[in-house]
Amino acid sequence: MSDSSIAKSASTENSFTQPAWRNALAGLQMLFVAFGALVLMPLITGLDPSVALFTAGVGTILFQFITKQQVPIFLASSFVFIAPIAYSVQTWGVAAAMGSLFVTGLVYVAIATMVAVRGAGFLHRLMPPVVTGPIIMVIGLGLAPIAVNMAMGKTGDGAAELFPYMDSLIVSMSALITTLLVATLGKGIFRLLPIMAGVLVGYIMASLMGMVSTEAVANTEWFAVPNFITPEFHLAAILFMLPVAIAPAIEHVGDILAIGSVTGKDYTKEPGLHRTLMGDGLATSLSSLFGGPPNTTYSEVTGAVMLTKMFNPRIMLWAAVFAICLAFVAKFGTALQTIPAPVMGGILILLFGSIAGVGMNILVKAQVDLADQRNLVIVSTTLVFGIGGMAIGNADFSLTGISLCGLVAIVLNLLLPKTQVEEENLNQEQAIAKDMVEHSKN
Repeated sequence: MSDSSIAKSASTENSFTQPAWRNALAGLQMLFVAFGALVLMPLITGLDPSVALFTAGVGTILFQFITKQQVPIFLASSFVFIAPIAYSVQTWGVAAAMGSLFVTGLVYVAIATMVAVRGAGFLHRLMPPVVTGPIIMVIGLGLAPIAVNMAMGKTGDGAAELFPYMDSLIVSMSALITTLLVATLGKGIFRLLPIMAGVLVGYIMASLMGMVSTEAVANTEWFAVPNFITPEFHLAAILFMLPVAIAPAIEHVGDILAIGSVTGKDYTKEPGLHRTLMGDGLATSLSSLFGGPPNTTYSEVTGAVMLTKMFNPRIMLWAAVFAICLAFVAKFGTALQTIPAPVMGGILILLFGSIAGVGMNILVKAQVDLADQRNLVIVSTTLVFGIGGMAIGNADFSLTGISLCGLVAIVLNLLLPKTQVEEENLNQEQAIAKDMVEHSKN
């Protein structure tokens, strides 16, 4: 065994044997790392950040139970669903959006069941990089106008001006520049907090500009039950949201491999990819029952795990408990909702661009050749359909945005003939996935 392996083994053992109070402090730190992104997503989509804190906590606990407390992962608000949720809320209402997210979580469960029975190979055939890459790019680029409008002091759709243009630009650019600097120049744990740093500086600037009103905070009780919402089930909303679930399910596999590389364990074998997928899906369905956003594994927390060498999954349970407790501090939740639009707009410029960058990176890493006409057709059609706002349907039901371009990309990938090289690559990926599942069963 190498010296580095011995060191990692020793640090892992220490993280499992440390006293409970240290695990609690580590859990609070993990929540601190996840906090900025956790509350930003519901603020963008119009959901209650206190409910998001609560559902992140209960979702993480459920995930840890299903995975037998073996994976040091924290679950919270998924940014992939921002555009679909915003559209769904605007079209059918919050309750209908929650009903569609409940069913979406069950899609994860269905995929987990298929992985347990058939292996993960069918995921690669259904959603190879040439499909997932442009879909994720659409998610980021399609949201770009919202970020720019908010940064200029307007509503997300640009229909109304909330704050003066020049004041908004000063605030949004201060938030953006702070986020950029912390993300690139920050050291240690602070490098994992760019969103929180950007919000803090932007909020201070907005206060100096007279954009912040704390009257609502003063009139709010200290403690209260979060504004839970009961889901309603609307067929059109469900059909609109379902295709969105596939890309995050693929992304989930990458997150599990990432945390495995950090801890030196193969979680696709134990507890098994089917368990982690099911935990993610059921956490999303559970979240929707309370009116919270869908959950996903947080790469920020994975980065913190790598930095601190805190590999004990019980730390994530502590983080979950703190999130649940914080959800009942009503003044805190109200204070979050006083963050002006330009502050969030500045940060979202970077955040939405980063999502598009992830999609581009998928294409680059997989060495997708866009000189190949088949690949070019899939990527170009998907991008224009998604970013251009193509809609197919009528007044009663239509497919648009992520749901439409996702289906188009999948159908094109299945129908267009593959080259011999692509077939060989797919067969290799399926063989590897099959071996992974066989090992997990043994």
